[in-house]
Amino acid sequence: MKLWVLVFINALAVALSLAIINFYFQKNLFDFFVTFFVSLLTSYLVFYYLIERFVYSKIKLIYKLIHNLKLGKDLKDALGEYVSADPINDVELEVKEWARDKKSEIDQLKDQEKFRREFLSNISHELKTPLFAIQGYIEALQEGDIDDPEMTRQFLEKASRNVDRLAFFIKDLDAISKLESGEIPVHYDRFNLVDLINEVIDSLELKAKKYNITLHFKEKYHSPTWVIADREKIRQVFVNLIDNSFKYGNSNGNTSIKTFELHDQILVEITDDGIGIEEKYLPRLFERFYRTDKSRSRQIGGSGLGLAIVKHIIEAHEQTITVRSTENIGSTFGFTLQREK
Repeated sequence: MKLWVLVFINALAVALSLAIINFYFQKNLFDFFVTFFVSLLTSYLVFYYLIERFVYSKIKLIYKLIHNLKLGKDLKDALGEYVSADPINDVELEVKEWARDKKSEIDQLKDQEKFRREFLSNISHELKTPLFAIQGYIEALQEGDIDDPEMTRQFLEKASRNVDRLAFFIKDLDAISKLESGEIPVHYDRFNLVDLINEVIDSLELKAKKYNITLHFKEKYHSPTWVIADREKIRQVFVNLIDNSFKYGNSNGNTSIKTFELHDQILVEITDDGIGIEEKYLPRLFERFYRTDKSRSRQIGGSGLGLAIVKHIIEAHEQTITVRSTENIGSTFGFTLQREK
């Protein structure tokens, strides 16, 4: 509301009140109009001066401070030349917007604090399990009560496996930290996706036999499929997703890899016939350390970062990754790559 409108309304109310009171006692219409117009003019001038001097100028000052500080100016520069035509209304809008922003910031800080606590808890859990195991085996050997060379060898092998698990976890943690901070750039190159898939299958053949899972990549896909991407990072995506299908697949199960040509993309799908995932877990599946079955995940091992790394690599390529799954039937992870035009 404009200042003069606000002042006029107040002056009108005062003038009308005084004129009515005067008419009530004098019963003279001329005195009524004289009193009304004189009171209106006097009240308008007095109110205008008082409101402008003691209220409006302060509101304009507050508005300029709020407005300029929101623009990111320093406090000493906040009192600039900008003056709103309607600072009272603008102050209200600015304060409401400020309140919304602050609420959003507070909610974000709460989410970050929750994430930080979960992250530290997960880090602690993933580190202490192998560390305590290593500590136990070493202490047993240091005490010198074990005379059996075979048992000594077994203890050393178990300690070595836990060291490998710890090193693997730290490697994954370092990788995802660099991916999130953008320290690992994407080196785009033209390569045959089919060749890369066959290389990954060959490298994981022994591991597939260990889990008693058969890898399928049909002959019809063996004609060249050229894509533009970072070859080594996409290799890691395949390794992580196929390894995930091993861990949560069934014995004598199958993992199939398929590719589909889209308009300007290649869609890759990796499907297993394992235990599947409940629908309620799917939205959080790519979060760091998130596991749907924590008891089984501890038995299987792994860092809990594999799918998070996959997501960051695909998003760094400005592509998408999805998952669909049915419990006790299997899961399909799909991601896109830029097709060579």
